[in-house]
Amino acid sequence: MGRYVFKLPDVGEGSTEAEIVAWHVKVGDTVKQEQDLVDVMTEKATVEMTSPVAGKIVALHGQLGEKAAVGAPLVEFDVEGASNAAGEASLAAPAKAEPAAKRTEAVPPAQPVATPSGKAQASPAVRQRARALGIELGSVAGSGPQGSITHADLDALIASPVAPFPALRDGGEEVKVIGLRRKIAEKMQESKRRIPHYAYVEEIDMTELEDLRGRLNAAKRSDQPKLTVLPFLIRAVVLALPDFPQVNALFDDRAGIIHRFKAVHAGIATQTDNGLLVPVVRHAEKRDLWDCANEIARLAAAARENKATKEELTGSTITLTSLGALGGLMATPVINHPEVAIIGPNAIVERPVVRDGRIIIRKMMNLSSSFDHRVVDGYDAAQFIQRLKALLEQPAGLATD
Repeated sequence: MGRYVFKLPDVGEGSTEAEIVAWHVKVGDTVKQEQDLVDVMTEKATVEMTSPVAGKIVALHGQLGEKAAVGAPLVEFDVEGASNAAGEASLAAPAKAEPAAKRTEAVPPAQPVATPSGKAQASPAVRQRARALGIELGSVAGSGPQGSITHADLDALIASPVAPFPALRDGGEEVKVIGLRRKIAEKMQESKRRIPHYAYVEEIDMTELEDLRGRLNAAKRSDQPKLTVLPFLIRAVVLALPDFPQVNALFDDRAGIIHRFKAVHAGIATQTDNGLLVPVVRHAEKRDLWDCANEIARLAAAARENKATKEELTGSTITLTSLGALGGLMATPVINHPEVAIIGPNAIVERPVVRDGRIIIRKMMNLSSSFDHRVVDGYDAAQFIQRLKALLEQPAGLATD
């Protein structure tokens, strides 16, 4: 019987570490060769690690959400035959893969909570502040006269690193932010921290486009996908961008360089069970409506099935985001850093509008957008969106090659 240590291999793309996002085994399990062991996430892709040997697991290294360096031990096995860890002591005591339990209890009060008649003692001002903070006074130790609760007691509770949150006291749960969810959080935080966003919203009359879309879908071949609004919007963006090269760009703000592109690589924000991904329709300027629709459907399926490659999830120069039927009236989308613009169609709804002094019913949609004010001036952004408006309201040219 020997000891085999499986270490994190080089996962490629220059990555020196990876985050542990899922364990598929536990200490004591007997596994077969090629059986799934652990999923790790690099900057852009989740990689499934399988067992190189058959054996019994005696140690797992790393909790969910922790990052492991390339070459660091992940799993130790007892195996038949020679050890691959000759001359080495066991790398660590066996550890379970489940996250450590979190403390959710309140800090033990320095003094007993005074609750005469079952009610905490506090002034009206303290009670009002506690309600605003979501704090139950019954959980607060009072340091005032006769155990009454003061503002200082609330301050101490708020400052405590393990102060009880209302959701936890009321039977809620703590969810560790790991994997893709953490990547999304970090990217959104970085985007909002580094980019001075400004929003621009315009109303678009989609009546003609919806009529055209309906006719095209009714006449489509069986091997063609159903057209949504997104392919039309991509075509409009492609036709408008040559006159607004500052919009189809990436800004390296550390080097102070704006990289402008002639090719349009359109990121399509896609909601998946694991979170928001942005697969990329490459060279959208070379695609017609049907080709765009095919590529959007293919990429969305790959993203939702967790099969999208790093190449399919990187390299966008401008992003489109849509909530579909949940599009609402407007949004203020967050720019996909280091891009400088993002465009989001909202819900299409029938509403009354005035045309030539008459009130008529039209299919209207708000088009939301955000721009990086360091790169795109407000006037230029407004002109760009107005160009999109004109193209979408007279859509015949969007359907031609």
